[in-house]
Amino acid sequence: MTELWRWSAVETAQAVAARKVSAREVAASVLARLDAVNPRINAVVQHRPEETLAEAEALDARIARGEDVGPLAGVPVTIKVNADQKGFATTNGLRLQKDLVAEQDSPVVANLRRAGAVVVGRTNTPAFSLRWFCHNSLHGHTKNPRDPAITPGGSSGGAAAACVAGIGSIAHGTDIGGSIRYPAYACGIHGLRPTLGRVAAYNATAPERAAGGQLMAVSGPLARSIADIRLAFGAMTAPDARDPWWTPAPLEGPPAPKRAALCIRPEGMPVQPEVEAALRDAARRLQDAGWQVEEVPEIPPLREPAQLQALLWLAEMRGSDAIAREGDPSAIAVFGHMEKLCPVPDLAGYQRALTVRATFLRRWNLFFEGFPVILMPVCGELPFPDQLDQQGFETFQRIMEAQLPQIGLPLMGLPGLAVTTGLVGTVPVGVQLVAGRYREDLLLAAGEAIEAAGVPAAPVDPR
Repeated sequence: MTELWRWSAVETAQAVAARKVSAREVAASVLARLDAVNPRINAVVQHRPEETLAEAEALDARIARGEDVGPLAGVPVTIKVNADQKGFATTNGLRLQKDLVAEQDSPVVANLRRAGAVVVGRTNTPAFSLRWFCHNSLHGHTKNPRDPAITPGGSSGGAAAACVAGIGSIAHGTDIGGSIRYPAYACGIHGLRPTLGRVAAYNATAPERAAGGQLMAVSGPLARSIADIRLAFGAMTAPDARDPWWTPAPLEGPPAPKRAALCIRPEGMPVQPEVEAALRDAARRLQDAGWQVEEVPEIPPLREPAQLQALLWLAEMRGSDAIAREGDPSAIAVFGHMEKLCPVPDLAGYQRALTVRATFLRRWNLFFEGFPVILMPVCGELPFPDQLDQQGFETFQRIMEAQLPQIGLPLMGLPGLAVTTGLVGTVPVGVQLVAGRYREDLLLAAGEAIEAAGVPAAPVDPR
């Protein structure tokens, strides 16, 4: 039989719903793939094969009774360990939370299951989901299947590594500062950071998040094809009353011109030649597909929004002694660097950050009136050497500058799509598409045009 773990989510859902293959057969194939490759990459850090197979068998029984099980019928998915999944510890990469077992599924897990997906495992993240690298003192070190010398990205590094290695067609990730987009970029797949309020989120195991987390953190899908991103996104956006930010916006917005702004160096940030080449290649692909692409020297601000994003994000951590109690050396180092770059604000400074968010969002909204889509870097550099952020403060400053396109967008709650475009040797490269709020449909349309003119991402055997 064909190796079912290689199939896309679209192929799997169609075949399972038509009873050409069973959900159990798909799950067994993916679990065998997990056993074969996960020891080399440590992407999945929690899984119970017997529960996965039972979940798949229950789905097959429903299909046999003629029930509609949903658009993700039998599709194997992974869940990041910072999201509640009933019966599993929501560790977020922390020894402090190794026994924090969820009693209910988070909305994103519940919605994936309601759509017919089968959960095959839970993926690694750095401690506190803090870094663009993927190591913690509880679950260990996740490696990039394409090249172990480079980071798999973070914080959804396990999600991206699992997906590109063929452990699941769709991976759940979270993004407050690039944690979906950067792992997708680093592993050579696609990743969608949705608009704030698109995908319901809630962890009953955790206290209510601070304002920064509520306004900037989102869940979204990573996958090897844009079609799978589209399918997963539709399932993830189902309503859930537990999230007061959830918004019932249509998945397809009003018609918009196929017009994109190309910005190579937002706010003058350094960009490596290989990254610029990928952006110009993506622009040509869009033009060949009928898009009008205009290179612009500047787009609305990212640098000050990135500074305010860090201020609001760190406020949540500064109010806790958890980083000290966890004692994870890499997290301690990165948090120390971030504190140097972001002084503690007074109440007026915190209020200003929340207030001027509207000013920046207005400027971005007005820009999208002329250019519905922006083509820009995911990062100013090719994927970083693994653990680069542990090489001192100056190196960390370089990383933060390269990641400007990652950090700035969350302050405004805007959506972004990382699209892989190819390889530079063994190192992936790609681009980022950005659109207005609730216009993921425009991102997916542009992403499909870029993807169609390249070589589709396929599962790889870890090097």
